[in-house]
Amino acid sequence: MLRFLSRLPIDRYLLALVGMVALAAILPARGQAAEVMEGVVTAAIALLFFLYGARMSPAAVGAGLMHWRLQGAVLLSTFVLFPLLGLGLVFLMRGSLQPDLLTGMLYLCLLPSTVQSSIAFTSIAGGNVAGALTSASLSNLLGVIVTPLLVGLMIGGAGGGIHLQSILDIGLQILAPFAVGQMCRPLLKDWLGRRARLTGLVDRGSILLIVYAAFSEGVVAGVWSQVAPADLGKVIGLNIALLAVVLSLTLAAGRLLRFEKPDRIVVLFCGSKKSMATGIPMAGILFAGHAVPLIVLPIMLFHQIQLFACTLIAQRYARENAAAATPALSPDRP
Repeated sequence: MLRFLSRLPIDRYLLALVGMVALAAILPARGQAAEVMEGVVTAAIALLFFLYGARMSPAAVGAGLMHWRLQGAVLLSTFVLFPLLGLGLVFLMRGSLQPDLLTGMLYLCLLPSTVQSSIAFTSIAGGNVAGALTSASLSNLLGVIVTPLLVGLMIGGAGGGIHLQSILDIGLQILAPFAVGQMCRPLLKDWLGRRARLTGLVDRGSILLIVYAAFSEGVVAGVWSQVAPADLGKVIGLNIALLAVVLSLTLAAGRLLRFEKPDRIVVLFCGSKKSMATGIPMAGILFAGHAVPLIVLPIMLFHQIQLFACTLIAQRYARENAAAATPALSPDRP
């Protein structure tokens, strides 16, 4: 079976992602198992960022923070480009899609970028991990304030509020392990340098866990059964089109701004993501009394689609980097 799969023109990691979705559909984490799974995901993310901190030099982190053009490109994509595209979707689909789902599509466009998967994909693709860390973290911190303001301005009538818990979550899950890793760097940098595959394994493993946990949550909540198949198909199609447009525009923006390849990768991955981890809990505050499960359905679908698409893109970059790093044999050598 493994030999057969290795012959398929499909990346095995993508097959693993599909397997996680299938496993969540058949055997979702419920009750105490879901709580355990949440703890496992949190621990995996903390380990991932501890390893990033231990491997990354403080100078690289400082350079990421000071790269204002890179930070600006990601923030403009997240909080300007996406909202404008969301308004366009509302204009085009008004009357053709269930109102709560249409609200969810616009709300999706107002969310901050992801942190974990953006940085993990940037790492897999050989991009500027320090730049991705600072860009994604800054997007999430600003999103705590900017997203509710945009919801009030562009959706309105849904209530308001700032989900300050998001700041604590970012600090505890990401920044604290990263800081501890930085402190441990003098002791671990040589050991980690000889085990480069370890961070890659944690990168990919953490994304698989995130996919399973997220899809399980949707299955247990019964979100998938509350929408007509035709509307579900429309939302999936709109999400795919939205992601394709943003990926194309962020890729073009990185080239127009004449960024180096590692920075173009940051703009591509951080500028095209939307955070389900931030969006779902924030929706419970901003849309209290509304059909929250339907409003967050586009977020859950977009989350899965962006993970699949970015897996393919990151793996392609990884293969290109590996090929470039392998010296070609001269014609007169065997």
